[in-house]
Amino acid sequence: MYLKEWTETLHVAQLRIARPTDQIEQIERFYCEGLGLKKLGGFKGHEGYTGIMIGLPDASYHLEFTEHIDGSPCPAPTEDNLLVFYMPNVEQIQAVKARLASMGYYEVPPENPYWEEKGVTIADPDGWRIVLMNTNGI
Repeated sequence: MYLKEWTETLHVAQLRIARPTDQIEQIERFYCEGLGLKKLGGFKGHEGYTGIMIGLPDASYHLEFTEHIDGSPCPAPTEDNLLVFYMPNVEQIQAVKARLASMGYYEVPPENPYWEEKGVTIADPDGWRIVLMNTNGI
């Protein structure tokens, strides 16, 4: 059962997952044009940082990518660190996969074979992996 309310001890207004990048334009293109997420906002010149917020239409859950003017080493994590998008429509998954492939981002084998059963794994410009999983989620 999916709960839409926070617990009594944890009321959160918004959840942001943030990470640095050295390729903010390519990241924006990958997640917005390729994957199809929406750019929710951004900033420039904040103490040397530029950033973008990307997410679903409901901004209460979103990603933030930041780039510093002096650069920032951004090694990708292990191949099993994943951002999973549960998508029940297989045609949409195939369309996203094709769109990303046309941009030069191809399917890669997942480290955990579970994700290969009903999913498509693709690495973003920094090597971080997303999975387009053909289920309704939990």
